[in-house]
This record gives sequence, structure tokens and C-alpha cells, in this order.
Amino acid sequence: MKERLEEELKALTNELNVELPRALQVALGHGDLRENADYQAARQRQEFVRARISQLQKQLADFSLINLSNLPRDRIAYGSTVKLMDLDSGETFTYRLSIGAEVDPEKGFISVSSPVGSSLLGKEEGDEVVVQTPGRTRRMEIIELRTIHNELEE
Repeated sequence: MKERLEEELKALTNELNVELPRALQVALGHGDLRENADYQAARQRQEFVRARISQLQKQLADFSLINLSNLPRDRIAYGSTVKLMDLDSGETFTYRLSIGAEVDPEKGFISVSSPVGSSLLGKEEGDEVVVQTPGRTRRMEIIELRTIHNELEE
């Protein structure tokens, strides 16, 4: 995850410092800035890239605060990927416990402070948990656990 953020930061920094200045120079050559769509688009992209760079720098700073030696190797914690089975329906779900901007429930990245995430913290493979979700209570079994340590060792 950290490597992906660093790669994106590097690409956006290059875009901000090299590509966008070129695009702005070309757009300036097209004349009147009030009706210059290329110039306006380049300025908007520049603002977006600056904001995203700031966001990535904050995320990377957050990563530097995480001490991997404090994360358990055999229990669910930040960075763990967990496969769960709903004991009533038999349906399975896979989630990765995440923080901050890396949370994306549609992709299976859930917050450690979400109802599911907080109910899983500290649990082990084989444990049963009761998860209170909006509108219902679910009984789940942890059928597979991969900690952040497992992924770093691969």
C-alpha cells in the first residue's frame, strides 16, 4: 500500500512540476485567457494535483507512525485481510482493515473503526464474532486471516 502511494506521489509531482507547466505555456500561447478552455483545464488540473499531493503526503506521514512491531502476527489488526462467513446465510466476505483515505468499502477496504472492523480487532482465525450492522446483527466466523506481516514476508 505504501509503495502504491509513493508511486502515485512521484507521478503527480512530475505532472505538477513538468507536464502542467508545459501545458500552461502552450495554453498561454492561444491568447485571451478568459475564454481559453485549455488554460482553464490545465489550471483546474493543477489545483487537483496539488490537493492530491497534499493528501498523499498526509497518508504517507500516517504510515510512518505505524510501528509494525506493535501489530500482532496472529490476530486481526490494521492491515489484516480477513475472510468471513456469515453463519446464517453461508455467504463469505473478504475485507482488509484500513485507516484514513485508504478506506474503500466497495473494494473491501473497511475502517478499523467501522462496526465490522471494530468487532474483528484482536480476534483470531476460527473465532466467531457478532457484528452489529445498520439494520441487523450478523454472526460471522473468521475462516481465514492474513496479517500485514504475512503480506510483507511474501
